[in-house]
Amino acid sequence: MIEFLNPDAAVGVEQTPYNLSVSVDGSAQTTIGLLANGFPDSVEFLNQVGEAVARRRPGINLKAYNKGNATIAAPEKLLGEIGGDCVGVIAAYGH
Repeated sequence: MIEFLNPDAAVGVEQTPYNLSVSVDGSAQTTIGLLANGFPDSVEFLNQVGEAVARRRPGINLKAYNKGNATIAAPEKLLGEIGGDCVGVIAAYGH
């Protein structure tokens, strides 16, 4: 007899749904930040993401940011700038 085992472990942490979102109406008043973290190609990757967003929501305002160093958390000054300029942000990294 063959016995098949499921390698998935039980989840040890209670799952919490991700409820953060932003309403995007596609107007120029809606600014979304694109935050690259400094890994190679993170800027290029987010440029592609921005182009995809612009195709789906023409007229939306996109603003690029780069923390420049993948080994540190985003500086408070940068976070404040993003928070002051944008209603949401897409953060990503590249390799």
